Amino acid sequence: MMRGISIALVGLALAAAAQPAAAAPWTRGYVVGTYEFAFHYGGRRDFARAGQIEPGVDCPRGSTQHFANEDQTRQALQMQKWRTKFEIESIVVPPGGETIFNYSLTRFFVWDRAASYRGWKKGIETYVNPFAAEDTGQPEVMSRISEGLDLDNNPQTGFTAPDGVKGVDNELYRAWGCDRPWRGGGDATLNLRANDKMQDGLYTMVIRLSGNADPMNDANAVLEIGYSPDKIIKDARGNLAVDYSYRLRKASQYTRLKATIRNGVIETEQAAELHMPHIAWFYNHTGDAFFRQGKLRLAVKPDGSLSGVVAGYRDWRDLYNQNTFAQSGGEQGVREHEDAIALYYALKRHADGMKNPVTGRYDGISTAYRITAGPAFVVDTDAPVPINGLAGEENRKRAYNAISDAMIRSTTLRVIEEVPPGTLEAAPRMDSPGSNIDILRLPNGAYLQQMLDRPRYNVPVDENGNIIEPEPKGQQVSDAN
Repeated sequence: MMRGISIALVGLALAAAAQPAAAAPWTRGYVVGTYEFAFHYGGRRDFARAGQIEPGVDCPRGSTQHFANEDQTRQALQMQKWRTKFEIESIVVPPGGETIFNYSLTRFFVWDRAASYRGWKKGIETYVNPFAAEDTGQPEVMSRISEGLDLDNNPQTGFTAPDGVKGVDNELYRAWGCDRPWRGGGDATLNLRANDKMQDGLYTMVIRLSGNADPMNDANAVLEIGYSPDKIIKDARGNLAVDYSYRLRKASQYTRLKATIRNGVIETEQAAELHMPHIAWFYNHTGDAFFRQGKLRLAVKPDGSLSGVVAGYRDWRDLYNQNTFAQSGGEQGVREHEDAIALYYALKRHADGMKNPVTGRYDGISTAYRITAGPAFVVDTDAPVPINGLAGEENRKRAYNAISDAMIRSTTLRVIEEVPPGTLEAAPRMDSPGSNIDILRLPNGAYLQQMLDRPRYNVPVDENGNIIEPEPKGQQVSDAN
């Protein structure tokens, strides 16, 4: 009897051993460390010529040079048919520069103001109303290679990926890939700025993978991506620290997607709406990226990190607003040598998704963002948590939302919108005697102030209609950081 029991037990054990091991639930978490437009830089990384960016095979016509010098600024202003040659020259080279200490900064804001008013007639702010200005011309990508994903399921359209896959849809790269501040081999100005601000606590994005098979091969995995209220932790060298815990907020700026994993390559389903934080470098323009028909493709690296892209169609007007009104269009243009007017026309030309049934035009442009992420513990919140705010910046955020709405109304309805108060587009930087702009000390300072458009809101005037300047309240400074 005992012998029979033993034989039976052995048989059961052998049968159990012959069966595959039961699938075990697994979870992997990551915190995003870098996040930027997936522009395929086609230049030589060893290019070394002072002050220049290698043109590269993707941008044989070079990168943007708007407002980089007097000649470039003169070209843009000459499109204002209602300005006289004398006016233009007075703006481009304000005389008497040797008489003031901060001439370069003063000229910077003179150019800023003049560049902001280039409509078909005097008084039209053209970053809010870009259709009212002439296209200054944007050098566009000529290459056939781009990072990104196939969004329209048509391998005959779009670019070819670096690995040879055809059908990559990334028209944002075609439109903006030669824009100087977004261009470079890992050292593009705005990429560096945005990643630096994200890593320093402006916002945090996390990814969580889960499934029931092998984490490197799972046909029924789940990918979650979204905002975390916890600031990124860095190590002593300033790099992304690994294996720290981050909460995942399951509200706005959050998406859950079905995914498949094959040999460590993660591909998600294509969702009608994909929500996650968008690229930002100031609090006022943080928010929801909101991809339509969005999806991700990521790869697990040998060190346990992730890298890949998220792609989809984004409203191109949102992209315009986020790049233009983080500060002001003129300041962005003169400092970064890009022109939002040219960027507007390039976006409009290459829009390829989200067809508007009323206008018949495309409101979206295919877009890809590049992501890298390090291992982390991503956990659910015990209770609902808000998106972190900055009390001192809420007025500026409201102003940013107002100017973004005005731009969308103007370009949709083709009507001229005024500049909403409180925005940097409306900031009278050269009007106050207490500012750091010494325009009134120039020999033609009063003439320049009279000639340049400047929006005014609830300002006092005397009996003759002349503006009564306020007493200086302290030095105004450039918000150029």
